[in-house]
Amino acid sequence: MPARGSAEWRGDIPSGSGTFLAGDSIGGGYTFKSRFEDGPGSNPEQLIAAAHAACFSMALSGMLARAGTPPELIHTDATVTLRPVDGTPTITSISLVTVGRVPGLDADAFATHASAAKAGCPVSRALAGVPEITLEATLES
Repeated sequence: MPARGSAEWRGDIPSGSGTFLAGDSIGGGYTFKSRFEDGPGSNPEQLIAAAHAACFSMALSGMLARAGTPPELIHTDATVTLRPVDGTPTITSISLVTVGRVPGLDADAFATHASAAKAGCPVSRALAGVPEITLEATLES
């Protein structure tokens, strides 16, 4: 099933603005300030962060269930960092911080499954060109 998104930009970069739609219901507006100066509004990197967190959480949940320890909860926060590299805005790092509630699983096994999910989820694989993707995995007691 193909996933669809669209975007439109009007005007020049410093004073223009854009809108995006992901699927049928996720949309927003973005500007130079919301993307590069921490101004109000959305930006494409937030969409990447949400997509990565969602994909990783689902992949980890599936791995845990297949291993016989289905989770009660997997919560993941993703932070995408955009910085200039040689004068060009570049995604330089992504940080995944995940917390799981998984009855019957110890912290080492959780970390092992989390690492495998990070390596194997489709969004992680699509973002393989990002120089640094870190993972912090914590198991709730």
